[in-house]
Amino acid sequence: MSHERGDDIACIDLVELVTDYLEDALGDEQRNTFEAHMSTCDGCRVYVEQIRETRERLGHVPPDPAGGLPEVARQELLAAFREENHP
Repeated sequence: MSHERGDDIACIDLVELVTDYLEDALGDEQRNTFEAHMSTCDGCRVYVEQIRETRERLGHVPPDPAGGLPEVARQELLAAFREENHP
């Protein structure tokens, strides 16, 4: 579903701009073009809402109550990385 009118953007271009859109980092013209595309493309509108919801949910993931990776596993991973980078 690629819209290619002169003042529109293709779906693939919208996908590449979605983070900037959600972070309000697009210029006025680019934001207007982005929103115009979404107004005519159900697939892109759904995609943007899915990304927005995912970002909102990930912002509220509780920390691991166990404190993260056990120290033994951490040390083993560090040793493996060191060995791989300096055989």
